[in-house]
Amino acid sequence: MASVVLSEAEKLYIVHGVQEDLRVDGRGCEDYRCAEVETDVVSNTSGSARVKLVETDILVGIKAEMGTPKLEKPNEGYLEFFVDCSSNSPELEGRGGEELGTDIANTLYRVFSCENSVDLKSLCINPKEHCWVLYVDVLLLECGGNIFDAISIAVKAALFNTRIPKVRVLEDEEGTKEIELSDDPYDCMRLSVDEVPCIVTLSKIGYRHVVDATLQEEACSLASLLISVTSKGAITSMKKVGKGSLDPESIFEMMETGQRVGKSLHTALQKILDEEESFGTSRSKVGFLG
Repeated sequence: MASVVLSEAEKLYIVHGVQEDLRVDGRGCEDYRCAEVETDVVSNTSGSARVKLVETDILVGIKAEMGTPKLEKPNEGYLEFFVDCSSNSPELEGRGGEELGTDIANTLYRVFSCENSVDLKSLCINPKEHCWVLYVDVLLLECGGNIFDAISIAVKAALFNTRIPKVRVLEDEEGTKEIELSDDPYDCMRLSVDEVPCIVTLSKIGYRHVVDATLQEEACSLASLLISVTSKGAITSMKKVGKGSLDPESIFEMMETGQRVGKSLHTALQKILDEEESFGTSRSKVGFLG
């Protein structure tokens, strides 16, 4: 992961500021930076989104393709995640980028392993034979800290934007089944994202913890807790990262903060997505792919 080198004096300045609930950029410990969210930015996908969190830039594209259900879940479709770390940071070139990409993809699989996160049964076309497979491609364009949160926001926004063609299963006299796709591009199925979790990363700095850490703050943190939270504040998974340790009391405090901040994050994101969709096709594209 991208990192910065700080002197001991700079680290001390950041740590002391966090203890007083005053971060270098003027935020409190539970404040997010302003994020730019834009959907429908890539034309040849079923759904896409771009999230820019100051210096962190994420692009997500989702492609719906027909596949065969997994043996253990014959009545469901499934999601596949692929993460490409093509950031300009030298640390993300070669093996470093591959390892980070694998780590992010595994984290996303874990977050979406919760049964209710996405209605996978709605992706089933014909039990045991055909289903929709959603290939979620995550492109890390720029790394400026807090990439897990930004990626989870982008994935939820892309799922909200995803349109899957409606299909009919036709059976002839001999019992042979054929699948017929609708010719109408507007005759499609939407996914419910009400239960899709977002990741809230809480970084322990000194005796306190912060959300949405910058690269400088990440350099001062020895341990972080990744918490996936639904819009109702339910925690679906947790993951500890970093070399340092966390005592049980700190973990419980971080969980409470994660639930509180996560609910606010979902509310703000859903408001943006609903506003953007209300503009319809008349809205102007502002992204670099517009």
